[in-house]
Amino acid sequence: MDPGLLVPLGAFAMITTIVTTVIKSRERMRAMDRETLIPSGGDTALRLERIEQAIEAMAVEVERISEGQRFVTKLLAERNSSPAAAIPAAGERRS
Repeated sequence: MDPGLLVPLGAFAMITTIVTTVIKSRERMRAMDRETLIPSGGDTALRLERIEQAIEAMAVEVERISEGQRFVTKLLAERNSSPAAAIPAAGERRS
């Protein structure tokens, strides 16, 4: 083999090895990051269960508030529809 050809082949082999190593190490780092970001399956199910319970509790409270709002609206409507009590004139006295 030509001695002048060994240096470029060696340089090419080193560059290829370095690039391959960098790419593989980046893939490993990304895989490790993904593993830390994704919670385990059991933990996710527990969290979803707690979220469902919280949403159900909020729905009950919202329904209770809306019932109170309907009641107050009904009272105000009845109060406005009934005739007002007569206010006695300045000279009249109630007995």
